[in-house]
Amino acid sequence: MNDANLTLTLAPAAEAPRPLALTPAQDLRGYLGAHLGRALLFFITFTSVLAVLLILVFVVVRSVGFLSQSSLTEFIASQSWRPTAEEPVFGALAIIAGSLYVSFAALVFAVPLGILAAVFLSDIISWKVRNVVKPLVEILAAIPSVAYGFFAVVVLAPWMQNQFGFSTGTNALNAALILAIMALPTIISVSEDSISALGRELREASYSCGATRLETIVRAVIPAAHSGIIAAAVLGMMRAIGETMVVWMASGNAPQIPHPWWDLAQSVRTLTATIAGEMGETPEASLHRGALFAMGVLLLLMTFGMNVISEYFLTRAKKASGRT
Repeated sequence: MNDANLTLTLAPAAEAPRPLALTPAQDLRGYLGAHLGRALLFFITFTSVLAVLLILVFVVVRSVGFLSQSSLTEFIASQSWRPTAEEPVFGALAIIAGSLYVSFAALVFAVPLGILAAVFLSDIISWKVRNVVKPLVEILAAIPSVAYGFFAVVVLAPWMQNQFGFSTGTNALNAALILAIMALPTIISVSEDSISALGRELREASYSCGATRLETIVRAVIPAAHSGIIAAAVLGMMRAIGETMVVWMASGNAPQIPHPWWDLAQSVRTLTATIAGEMGETPEASLHRGALFAMGVLLLLMTFGMNVISEYFLTRAKKASGRT
């Protein structure tokens, strides 16, 4: 490069768009802009946290009257739910068990499929195809839950009765299958991100030791990404346990614990379906309404605990992949 070209390409610092020395006005505008941006982001974050706390306080306050007049032990340990009887009984054990029963059954179907799909997206297909397939999978999360529930009642329930001879098609199996489909986008997305974050070094090291692709995936990739996969499963369970419309329409709404426990053909009732189905029919300031708010407190505590667990495993997955 000659001197003429050098003169054209290297402009003096004084003629640069952003001078090295700012004027007091420019310095003040930059200072105010930075602090106003931080204040705005802090306000948005604080508002979100405050809204969640206010919801929790509201639900707890509305349940205090019921908890002060009823036995907490009976509420949690009794299976009898008869809120409209002459002598009402508020036992939520069968309903709590129904929520956990359906959610764990959904995970049994969703987690293996989710892990296989995540491995397929990260290690099998090309990057171009992955960028097309993954958004299509995530679109499943945008389908309204009432559409899933309508499909479960109109299509899946009659098919189960005809094919398997169930007494009713609205049962735990029906709800678990639909919840598994609804949880798949979350499980696939989080698991795929965790597996892809491992990088090529781990895979190339495994190949250099003579391992096949299958051995690399099963013995190196999946164990190394186990924290992210566990977090994905927990997030998928949160999606399942917090769902309302599908379990209300497809589970049968029978407050019972299945016996034997492995019989998914029996109907169950969940916390969310009970709250949604009975809240509009209960008188204000009644024990029945207080019991429903107490169920809401249990549901919030369950989801909060699972959120803490998922954050723990996501943090471990980020550390394992070298991200901060």
